[in-house]
Amino acid sequence: MKVIFHKDFYTVYTTDPAAAMGRLEPVVETISPHVEFVEAQAATETQLELAHAKTHVERIKHLDLFDMAALAAGGAIQAATVGLVEPCFGLVRPPGHHASHDSCWGFCYFNNMAIALEVLRRANAIQTAYVLDIDLHYGDGTVNILGTRPYATVHNVEAATRQGYLDEVSTRLSHCHADIIGISAGFDNHRDDWGGLLTTDDYRQIGQMVSEAAHRNNSGCFAILEGGYNHDVLGDNVLALIDGLAGR
Repeated sequence: MKVIFHKDFYTVYTTDPAAAMGRLEPVVETISPHVEFVEAQAATETQLELAHAKTHVERIKHLDLFDMAALAAGGAIQAATVGLVEPCFGLVRPPGHHASHDSCWGFCYFNNMAIALEVLRRANAIQTAYVLDIDLHYGDGTVNILGTRPYATVHNVEAATRQGYLDEVSTRLSHCHADIIGISAGFDNHRDDWGGLLTTDDYRQIGQMVSEAAHRNNSGCFAILEGGYNHDVLGDNVLALIDGLAGR
């Protein structure tokens, strides 16, 4: 499977946990034998403004975070584009699902998922999209941007038990009919991370469920990194989701 990545994502660009030193290195080490890396390219301002107000883009420039955030958004666009043909993972940061049309919080600056899907839709590459957000935290920014756009369905998993969580994903995906499925892949719900709920194999199962739904719909699928802050388990969890998406 192709993984979109750039060495600049190793940079400690701020003090929040998503930017922590050593977060992505173990992920790259774990998945390297199993994937093909493709270098990320930055999104253009025109692409960013498909999901964000120009004033918001200018605000991020003034915070001196534009280059890294635009690179993450561009990596997400690439992951979604590859995902039309084969499953793909965007190993990007900063994350994006708390970035709304004209504001942001929660370690996010641009909404990588919304930007990627808007680029595909404006290019007539898709007519419908389904977002599965498996992060511990509700993806309010994605809902803010895509929630009123009829082509997109956004599902933030809400179940509070492990089995209920998997059952909710399975049930909702069984009714999913979309040209592409994008996973906002937060891994902070892992039992050894902030949420304390899911196992590593659960991420493999979620990947498999998405892959099966995509095959059933003859559609594409991809995932992009959101949360996940225990460096000791993040690599294994990312690989598990990748294996599931790839049908391994």
